Formats: sequence, C-alpha cells, structure tokens
Amino acid sequence: MNFLFICSRNQWRSPTAEAIYKDNHGVNVRSAGTEPSARIKLSAKTILWADIIFVMEKKHKQRMIDKFPIEVEDKMIIILDIPDEYQFMDPELIEDIKTKVDLYLQ
Repeated sequence: MNFLFICSRNQWRSPTAEAIYKDNHGVNVRSAGTEPSARIKLSAKTILWADIIFVMEKKHKQRMIDKFPIEVEDKMIIILDIPDEYQFMDPELIEDIKTKVDLYLQ
C-alpha cells in the first residue's frame, strides 16, 4: 500500500506523517507539498504512485485537483483537517495524524 501525505510546503505536517509510517511493514510512504516553495513539490508521478492520498487541508485537495485533474481522477483522497500550527514531530501533531490515518491501515 502506497500512502502519500500532502501539505503546503512539505516542512512540518506531511514530513511528520511520512516519518511516523516509514517503518510500517506493508506501507510505503512519501510526502510532498502543493506550494512552489515546497521542499518536495507534488508531481503527477507521485500522485500516480499513491494508493491513498492524505491531504492536511481541503485546500490541498483542491490545488491537487486543479493542477493534476487526470492523475487524481480515480484516487482515494482523504482530508485529515490538520491545520498548519505544528512543528515537525510535535507530539500533538503525531497523535492527530495517527488517530486519523491508522483507520486506513486495516
């Protein structure tokens, strides 16, 4: 199963999610950002690689649909509703991500 985590700049939220699940057996993870200034920019190739795409906010899903309409056509996209108010590996952020993502590991 390939999980893709997306936030704006790929600095705090999506890299935290990637770090949480990177050693999880049976799950491959990547992260990317929707902004031009993102550390790792979202690409069509990355979207096509993913089985499930987790976006931190509704705006990330919309940006992805606007820029890659064909690639996201049949993708499962989950909005996690996690605001941009955390630092990398913040304990509250980790808990929020795990609570919302672990449901999809089964």
